[in-house]
Amino acid sequence: MRTVTAYAATSATAPLERTTIERRDVGTHDVLIEIDYAGICHSDIHTVRGEWGEIAYPLVVGHEIVGRVSEVGDGVTRHAVGDLVGVGCMVNSCRECEQCRAGQEQYCLEGNIQTYNGTDPADGSTTQGGYSQAVVVNEDFVLRVPETLDTAKVAPLLCAGITTYSPLRHWEAGPGTRVAVVGMGGLGHMAVKIAHAMGAEVTVLSQTLSKKEDGLRLGADHYYATKDPETFEKLAGSFDLVINTVSASIDMAAHLNLLAVDGTFVNVGAPSEPLPVPAFALIPRRISWAGSAIGGIAETQEMLDFCAEHGIEPETELIGAEEINDAYERVLASDVRYRFVIDVATLA
Repeated sequence: MRTVTAYAATSATAPLERTTIERRDVGTHDVLIEIDYAGICHSDIHTVRGEWGEIAYPLVVGHEIVGRVSEVGDGVTRHAVGDLVGVGCMVNSCRECEQCRAGQEQYCLEGNIQTYNGTDPADGSTTQGGYSQAVVVNEDFVLRVPETLDTAKVAPLLCAGITTYSPLRHWEAGPGTRVAVVGMGGLGHMAVKIAHAMGAEVTVLSQTLSKKEDGLRLGADHYYATKDPETFEKLAGSFDLVINTVSASIDMAAHLNLLAVDGTFVNVGAPSEPLPVPAFALIPRRISWAGSAIGGIAETQEMLDFCAEHGIEPETELIGAEEINDAYERVLASDVRYRFVIDVATLA
């Protein structure tokens, strides 16, 4: 066992605090990663505040992890000491079901093992995330991070990047495809960058025009305010694919009406309340309403390589560990452009 410093939630209402946790011994197929940077995801906040189910406190969150390999097990073949690597939202799966065999571990029929608040199959302990100095992960769930990417910025690609890349790739965004991105936040700004790099015509739909300059700079061709009722009239039937990154209730009928015949509306944002959908918002134009999670390990590696090839990095603000609680409040107030990254060296 190895003891490391971490920032943990002790209850749903208490601020995160500095503590120590134990990391298990490095097994035959394990990789020990000295963490350099960890991104803050809105999912971290939902989780520690008990909004997505029961939590085994104390809990260390963080599933956007970047660091260097410092030790490998005797059977490891994928990674070597000194490699720059990343860990995303999952650290294991059953490996045997149809989805796992197809490289779709994110849809493991037994349920994949989450980076935090899961049960580690190696020893039965609760998995603890990246707001910590080090982590031990099975080699098959460790990603190679291209050295050309900025190490201090790359962490959010392990969640926000793959969460938007996966549906864009699955629904074949590219030249000739009209893509709308709902929301211009941590997920939305990555969807804009990636869809633009894929060659799609990209439109941002945000509540206001306050981030229009950013959206156009990051690759959007058009930018509209959803608070303006004329937006929905003007853009009716305009899009082949809509990626909804908003984790809040929206007018589904109005948004679905933006799609062309055979268009698809994909939720990657996860609002806590149901989203009512009138049947006749779908039927007249054979519209599909879908959801999408992260990608599998192979697709996540593909995303990292794609981002390196196209020079895509998240827009980030680097903070120290002592700023985590303030950062949470700023995320909830939408006061970040567009993702916080923790400098883990500040945990020392």
